[in-house]
Amino acid sequence: MRGWWQDLTDLVLPAECGGCGTPRTVLCDECRAALSGAAPRRVRPVPEPPGLPAVYAAATYADEVRAAILAHKERGALALAGTLGAALAGAVRAGLREPRTVRILTSRGDLSPGAGTPTGDGTGVAPPTGPVLLVPVPSAPWAVRARGHDPVRRIALAAAAELRRTGAPARVVPVLRQRRAMADQSGLDSRQRMANVSGALEVTRGGAGLLAGGRIVLVDDLVTTGATLSEAARAVREAAATDGKGGTATAVYRRATWEVREERTAGSGEERAKWTRDAPGMAAGNALAGPVRAAVIAAVPDSFEKNRN
Repeated sequence: MRGWWQDLTDLVLPAECGGCGTPRTVLCDECRAALSGAAPRRVRPVPEPPGLPAVYAAATYADEVRAAILAHKERGALALAGTLGAALAGAVRAGLREPRTVRILTSRGDLSPGAGTPTGDGTGVAPPTGPVLLVPVPSAPWAVRARGHDPVRRIALAAAAELRRTGAPARVVPVLRQRRAMADQSGLDSRQRMANVSGALEVTRGGAGLLAGGRIVLVDDLVTTGATLSEAARAVREAAATDGKGGTATAVYRRATWEVREERTAGSGEERAKWTRDAPGMAAGNALAGPVRAAVIAAVPDSFEKNRN
């Protein structure tokens, strides 16, 4: 009821800028430029958690951008969802444009993603085909109840609509859920966050089938240490590897571990992801049409690659 009432009042009552408070506008031109005025960029938290997929962010999490995200998430400024979704869509496009070389190592040899057969040298360019599947990082059920809406899912829906408007087949696939409670991440350092989220997410029953054949992009509003996105990627990769035909991943392979290492190939601009697992005889990643990627609206300033010396 609270979410429905907020939707109605946002349409009827005058708004103020979610970034700076300027009256009678959802987001002023200056704040809109801070959010979407620059090209999305690759971000790498320091230290970078193991298994983190390539992450692209539309803006820096500071000042007006931070205010707009918090206004939507915590204060119910639902009219900002469209603008935030457009920024997220830009980050998704940036991640999908970058070519990647993917190498998957199993006990049977090297397999190309989605091929199911050895590739000789074990490398192959992930095919840029299939629908774009936006997988929102799930909020805790108590947080959704307190806020009256799920902010990341709402923004993901707006991003998918923007991608479709510009010709990309995209849809939201909310297949991730929390399998156990997690502590509030605020105030935790990177090591504590990794421990907090480790093993906390899973793909819903039958969710692996919904991901088959699509270009998977994990989406969130913000990345700080990357711990949550790393855990989300682990859950998706494990579900795809243990059940490539779309059934339910079973506990038989729950102990499998993933290690992802991206290597930039000199002069090529490509990166190589090396996935290893300790479950013998399993062909990893057969249900995926390429590497798992991630996109966010904003990232902390120090994580942007171009900001480093």
